Amino acid sequence: MTDISVLTDPARWQHGFERRLRASYTRSGLDPAAVDRMLSTARDRAAGWTVAEITEAGTRVGHVAVSVSDDDGAPEGRIGDLHIDAPHSGRGHERAARDWAEDWCARRGARKLHIRLTEPAGTLFDDYGVRGQVRARPLASPPEPLDGVTARPMTPAEYPDWLAAEKTSYADDIVRSGARSREEAVRKSDRDFAELVPDGLATPDNTFLVLEAAGEPIGTGWLRHRHLPGVTYGYSLHIEERYRGKGYGRAAMAAGERATLAAGDTALMFTVWGGNEVAMNLYTSAGYRVLEESRSLDLPRAQV
Repeated sequence: MTDISVLTDPARWQHGFERRLRASYTRSGLDPAAVDRMLSTARDRAAGWTVAEITEAGTRVGHVAVSVSDDDGAPEGRIGDLHIDAPHSGRGHERAARDWAEDWCARRGARKLHIRLTEPAGTLFDDYGVRGQVRARPLASPPEPLDGVTARPMTPAEYPDWLAAEKTSYADDIVRSGARSREEAVRKSDRDFAELVPDGLATPDNTFLVLEAAGEPIGTGWLRHRHLPGVTYGYSLHIEERYRGKGYGRAAMAAGERATLAAGDTALMFTVWGGNEVAMNLYTSAGYRVLEESRSLDLPRAQV
């Protein structure tokens, strides 16, 4: 029988949680300084979590960590961690911990539950919708330009139309992933872009590209350098719809990789939203590993 009880001192869990995260992030090939920064962010996120110990017949078999916080006016739950020690896995403890976490969050008003996976979870969360993935790949040397695609800096005249299109596309991605409603997605898009590019093209450590083939613009790219130590974050690599299906997606990624190395970083990181299988397949074929996968589930109202 699985027993679950909230801990007053989660220090033991914290040590194991960070050790597992470090191993997962390190496997991606990121620089140790980048791994340390990601661990620091994870540590900050975990500061307010409620941690419970999972036991069987008095023996500890794992931990589950949960939280509920306000998100745009509505309480949302999170499973921050759910881990069963290897000798005890596959005996129903995982499902019991998941049921406990869902009930704990629902009783505190959460109608949606999120989880961020950093290691394989088997089929436990198969019914949670995939909302997004963070992927990364270390870069050794600049790739050769592909399919005659070149990249040049975006001009001030091109920036306003690009910004409007990117904000709309970002909101569309959020809605398609199932993470938020259209109204919520538009508000999030406005907030995020105001924070990320407060000075437009002059925002430090950002590169804005126009991709061209045969002298014609075919897409755009937006990268933020030193997002983490040695890591450039690719906010957007976009190919115009009429040019898709011609291999330009991989060419755009090569342009982003060259810009990453030119800025002095040694790894490129992306987020791909759930529902965008084309992009997921492209990143997989190009060698980009999944660092984190975000999933969520709508919760029924708790029975009081």
